Amino acid sequence: MADSAEDLPRRGDFAVLWPITTRWADNDVYGHVNNVVHYSWFDTAVNGWLIRATGADIRDFPEIGLVVETNCRYLAELGFPEDVEVGVGLERVGNTSVVYRLAVFGGGADEPASVGRFVHVYVDRETRRPVRVPERIRTALAGLRPFES
Repeated sequence: MADSAEDLPRRGDFAVLWPITTRWADNDVYGHVNNVVHYSWFDTAVNGWLIRATGADIRDFPEIGLVVETNCRYLAELGFPEDVEVGVGLERVGNTSVVYRLAVFGGGADEPASVGRFVHVYVDRETRRPVRVPERIRTALAGLRPFES
């Protein structure tokens, strides 16, 4: 992950910006969006985008992407009500895995409120053994802007 402000991704670094509206329940007792909500947004953005980009319901594929790693760095507070966008980018495509680079942007800001990674490992739905990233997923991934790890 980026270590300095100069290394942080900006809104324009992402080909995909997935819109999300904060909910009343997203705020915690401290008056800002709770940290676990950012992870939910990552999951929603990646899988929502995959469904749109493949033109199919990924839940019906014989191969499924299991989340094996996530991380998030929080940089600014967000709250309710607020419209946010999750930037979805590609860090790496391996034989059986995909590493996404993500950033949450609030209120049209160019700087992210949080940045993270999200790793899918593809497995056979029945056996849960790793399989090659499906071609229809690989084709969709070509639409993402790559980031260096």
